[in-house]
Amino acid sequence: MKYALITGGSRGIGAAAARLFARRGWGVAVGYHHSQARAQVLVRELEALGVPALAVRGDVADIAQVTEMVDNVLEKFCQLDILVCSAGISHLGLISQIDEDQWRRLFAVNVDGVHHCCRAVLPHMLERKSGAIVTVSSMWGQVGASCEAAYSATKGAVIAYTKALAKELGPSNIRVNCVAPGVIDTEMNANLSSDDLAALADETPLGRIGTPEEAAAAIVFLAGEESSFLTGQVLAPNGGLVV
Repeated sequence: MKYALITGGSRGIGAAAARLFARRGWGVAVGYHHSQARAQVLVRELEALGVPALAVRGDVADIAQVTEMVDNVLEKFCQLDILVCSAGISHLGLISQIDEDQWRRLFAVNVDGVHHCCRAVLPHMLERKSGAIVTVSSMWGQVGASCEAAYSATKGAVIAYTKALAKELGPSNIRVNCVAPGVIDTEMNANLSSDDLAALADETPLGRIGTPEEAAAAIVFLAGEESSFLTGQVLAPNGGLVV
């Protein structure tokens, strides 16, 4: 059996990925920060599928909490094959409207969080000379978005980090890839009005916004044997909005 740790795993794309991993027979650790009740409900759902599951709390912006989270996963599972860095926050507004604390928190979660999680799992993966890491960026990390400059900057950094880390870890048989979703029907986009969502769907060549399950399918693909010769890549389930 293989085992995955998914940060931001209690909701949205992370939760959809947890369900898909479990349906494929993987053990899953659901990382969460605030959503304890959701994480525990999801764990029971995964266990009902016949796989081991665990909820682990931690703020990915805090290296000490991340280290404890990974230690708890390894204590429970004794093995970790996949890390999915799905935890993230967003900010919508003019760059002149974001204050210093908001800017720092965005980078602390979206960029530092990815780094902390990778650093925490690497000793185990390097010892085994095996593993895969999937980061979650955004199409705005590829092309940038008006009124989301700070968010775009963090997600662009995730893509660059992924590509560089893939080169560094390839000789150790550890693959590192990125999923850069488009507009997905998650709580992160709940601040968008129905008119905004309709406009984005209209701009998308496939004529709709995506589902968490569609983004999760890209994550699970990059984590599995089907992608064994892929590393340093960005897979973008965005309906053709960004090409």
